[in-house]
Amino acid sequence: MKPAAIALALLFAPPLAASAAETLSCPLLTSAVQVGNCPSEAELKYTFNGYCSDNRRMYEEDASVCTDYQDYRKLKNVAHWESADGAFTAYLSCDLPARQIKAAHASRITIAKRGKITLLACDYGEGIIFNHRSRQQCSVVGDGNCAASPASCQASCE
Repeated sequence: MKPAAIALALLFAPPLAASAAETLSCPLLTSAVQVGNCPSEAELKYTFNGYCSDNRRMYEEDASVCTDYQDYRKLKNVAHWESADGAFTAYLSCDLPARQIKAAHASRITIAKRGKITLLACDYGEGIIFNHRSRQQCSVVGDGNCAASPASCQASCE
């Protein structure tokens, strides 16, 4: 066989790894890291004035966040977090202490489809939800409730 033919065959052959099932587990948050900074109070006030003073915004369906600064602050005072391996991400309130986030244990796992993307969500309670996005087809292993055994918060993806 010619080298060019071999190269084309390898290029168009389906990857072997795509046929293997992958099991994903909700991450342990003890080693999760905050990768984004929390906004300062001055930044929040500045963006509140800019975001909510836009006249166009007042005519949108959901402008309720602009009626009160505390509502806006609750929505925007978040930082980006990642699991230790970077596979799961979350935007968490900066009002939650890091030690509380790191002490949380998974209690529920769910799967949702958004177009061609599968969104795997691990819920730790208190608004702590770490997500994993994939183009694979995934299904929850068991019933998804795993408060009694956080290690059983798993999904199988193919």
